[in-house]
Amino acid sequence: MAESMNVPIEPGAADLEQERLQRKQKLAAAYRLFSRFGFDEGVAGHITARDPILTDHFWVNPFGMHFGHIRVSDLILVNENGDVIGEDAPLNRAAFAIHSQVHAARPDVVAAAHTHSTYGRAWSTLGRRLDPITQDVCAFYEDHAVFDDYTGVVLDIEEGKRIAHALGENKAVILRNHGLLTVGHSVDEAAWWFITMERSCQVQLLAEAAGTPKLIDADMAELTQSQVGSHLAGWFSFQPLYQRIVREQPDLLD
Repeated sequence: MAESMNVPIEPGAADLEQERLQRKQKLAAAYRLFSRFGFDEGVAGHITARDPILTDHFWVNPFGMHFGHIRVSDLILVNENGDVIGEDAPLNRAAFAIHSQVHAARPDVVAAAHTHSTYGRAWSTLGRRLDPITQDVCAFYEDHAVFDDYTGVVLDIEEGKRIAHALGENKAVILRNHGLLTVGHSVDEAAWWFITMERSCQVQLLAEAAGTPKLIDADMAELTQSQVGSHLAGWFSFQPLYQRIVREQPDLLD
């Protein structure tokens, strides 16, 4: 796929310290982009990145800091018990309850994203998976699930375990009456899946408001998924956005 679509290979880091820095830079950039796209809703929402050295720890935003203000130096490191390491900073308990269990259940997952975005929330009220109605949404064809329950703000890790179970081996899960959650083998990938899934929710809501969308045939949806839904495709799709936000807001790297 990469060769046929002229997609470059994701570059590796020289060592684990550089990998840590790169993940934190991409994480801060993802928060800035989510702010730019209007995915923030008060203090709700979080993106996490697994630490490459302390692999049962993850980096996340301080609770209550606006996505549009987050810099690399603002990110906090959280261990498997929900303790913030090395500083006195507030942690969103819902972020820990959800992300700790997703990271524990999926060793392959480097990053996870969840916010209360407008169209993701609207679509989540239907309790349905997205249909293969466009090329872009085929990235999620047979690769997303629905968590068909709602029990209030997620503060209990047992609820986080249920969400992780519903996610399974997929790249995304729709949390009924709540919103979207996406994961990836890189911060880039998890952030891109969230961005394009949010837009896919918007497209299907618009299409169904206008009429009855025609579905892409299953065999074509499966083929398209292999072309636009791979880990590499998700990583690459994020690169223009990363380049743009770093050029426009270079302080995020501080």
